[in-house]
Amino acid sequence: MRVVLTGTPGTGKTTASDRLPHEVVHLNAVIEREGLWTERDEGRDSLVVDLDGLRAWVDDAVGSTDDEGVVVLESHLAHLLDADRVVVLRCRPDVLESRLRERGESAEKARENAESEALDVILTEAVDAHGSERVYEIDTTDRSPDAVAAEVEAVVAGDRDPSAGDVDFLDYLHS
Repeated sequence: MRVVLTGTPGTGKTTASDRLPHEVVHLNAVIEREGLWTERDEGRDSLVVDLDGLRAWVDDAVGSTDDEGVVVLESHLAHLLDADRVVVLRCRPDVLESRLRERGESAEKARENAESEALDVILTEAVDAHGSERVYEIDTTDRSPDAVAAEVEAVVAGDRDPSAGDVDFLDYLHS
């Protein structure tokens, strides 16, 4: 089974995925290591990813989505790939902005990511790509990494119902 773990930067994807008992592929590291990008966006200090190249790499390296085991693909772009289940980690935008600033992001980039989180950008893309019946939201705001990992594991095990649209941070935009 192919599970993607996605969300706005700073929601806890890497931290939670490192606690899972499954094979985890950190796609951002793959993108850099394999040169799966077309240019560097200097203004955003980020890489423009070659999505077709990334899809091909995942299909070759990870294989098809079958029942031979569980592979978790982790990245803020993972929801753009084929998957059996899509886990979208969410975080209250003000907390997300603080997390990003603490790890050295610029105020502008942290604010942009917080606004994207409030507007459900990644959730919307995930639902558009996979349908709401395969998307699971987890609010990480007040949860420990172990608790988040346990929620992800419940999704993998089929012990949790899809939940796209359960988390709402629009009030952040009015503050």
